[in-house]
Amino acid sequence: MNIPRLPIQEEAYKWWALGVIIIGGFMSILDTSIVNIAVPKMMAVFSVNADDAQWILTAYMLTMGVVQPATGYFCDVLGSRRMYLFSLAVFVAGSALCGIAWSNDSMIAFRIFQAIGGGLIVPITMSIVYQVFPPQERNMALGIWGISAMVAPAVGPTLSGYLVEYWDWRLIFTINIPVGIIGYILAVIILRETPIAANRHFDYGGFITSALGLFCLLLALSEGTDEGWSSAYILALFYIALASLVLFVFIEINHPAPLLDLSLFKNWNFSLSTIVGFIGTIGLFGGIFMVPLFMENMRGNTAMQTGLLIFPSAVAAGLMMPVAARLADKFGAKPVVITGLVLLTAGSLPLIFIDLNTSDNAIRLLMTVRGLGLGLFVMPVTVLGMNTVPMPKISRASSLNNAVRQISGSLGIAILTTVLQNRQIVHLQQIGENINTAAKATAGMLAYGEKLFAHNGSTVFLAKTQALALISSLVQRQSYIFAFDDAFLVLAIICGAAILPALLLRPVRPEAGKPAVAGE
Repeated sequence: MNIPRLPIQEEAYKWWALGVIIIGGFMSILDTSIVNIAVPKMMAVFSVNADDAQWILTAYMLTMGVVQPATGYFCDVLGSRRMYLFSLAVFVAGSALCGIAWSNDSMIAFRIFQAIGGGLIVPITMSIVYQVFPPQERNMALGIWGISAMVAPAVGPTLSGYLVEYWDWRLIFTINIPVGIIGYILAVIILRETPIAANRHFDYGGFITSALGLFCLLLALSEGTDEGWSSAYILALFYIALASLVLFVFIEINHPAPLLDLSLFKNWNFSLSTIVGFIGTIGLFGGIFMVPLFMENMRGNTAMQTGLLIFPSAVAAGLMMPVAARLADKFGAKPVVITGLVLLTAGSLPLIFIDLNTSDNAIRLLMTVRGLGLGLFVMPVTVLGMNTVPMPKISRASSLNNAVRQISGSLGIAILTTVLQNRQIVHLQQIGENINTAAKATAGMLAYGEKLFAHNGSTVFLAKTQALALISSLVQRQSYIFAFDDAFLVLAIICGAAILPALLLRPVRPEAGKPAVAGE
């Protein structure tokens, strides 16, 4: 059946299409972070512990990682428009089901269903941008598209904190329904179908091995901190992931129509841009994860206060993306990428000195500098790599790019969580070794504590016990602060490490019979 579409002129169509797909992309990315704040509320409502409730988050992440590699194939054989409509419909339906979930198990099942649509949306929308925009306009188009990718993760905690605190936690899911319906109707009447590749056979071996490998890898990265990185369970997951992914590479190299075209890594710029994006995404998610954790656990901020604190960084990233596109068009993408990474590192490095006396304005300033850096490098580095990919392989390249970034986000959080926990133990031992109850400073603090608690009505014995407990809590808190400083140092090193491969990116020169690449 032919669906009537708006009579949009050819020149204006691409901008209408961009506006439509941003709706779906923003909702999909938003749901990766908006649920985190509501987990304690769900624990109370569903009467489950933290380990059980954590699967509400983990199931969504794992499902997205599993479905993303297959996105390119389905776009090729069904068309990007059909796949976008399908994925958006599944995502909205999943959101509605999550909004009526009656137990933790039902919520996990509905989150898996929701993630099937959410995992497909982002690579599909990126593929559509490349299909409807000419090379000379892709920098600007992806800069605008990328606003949702940068703003959504930072808006999520703020919006979730507001809805949970002042409204109803189920709104974090049901708010997707009216927005999604509007986005779906607009997509039906505006988007045009893309060319379809006939007689493409599905790579079942590649899908099974990639799904198993990515599932086990992401699960190990997610559960490693709680289970212990050397536990038999985590090691088994890593072994299965390694074996599956090695078999996946072997299948893809020898398959006539591979699920993920690994030959794309023969492309110098695509490979390096993927590496830069991989490292940069670790820096992105590491900052979004670590700063709220410090503010809420150490400073006692509410989720709403923390969200408002980091919100300027999202605004800075969003405003900088169109600017980055213009700068890339004028000076080339490579210097813009390097400048962004330098700013990202410069904003991360002073965080190693953060403590309880650090002002909110100082933290807000550093996060804003990080946001400016992210806004400068994220989309130009993607464009620099993707613009060297032949158009028939764009959907495959988009799937591969997003699968790598899905892994990097989980890896970044796993690395920093491990550093935080291990360094806290080290600092706790170091500080404890230097505390001697016979020392003058320690004895004075004990005496002051005993007088304070005795004045409040405690017995002599109880006051002494309370004073010792107070010193112990202060030691633990200080060791935790030192551990955060170490984790922020690792974060800064990771951000700085992305500069080296960025320096090796090559300017792309137009070849005979091919359009010029934007920004070069």
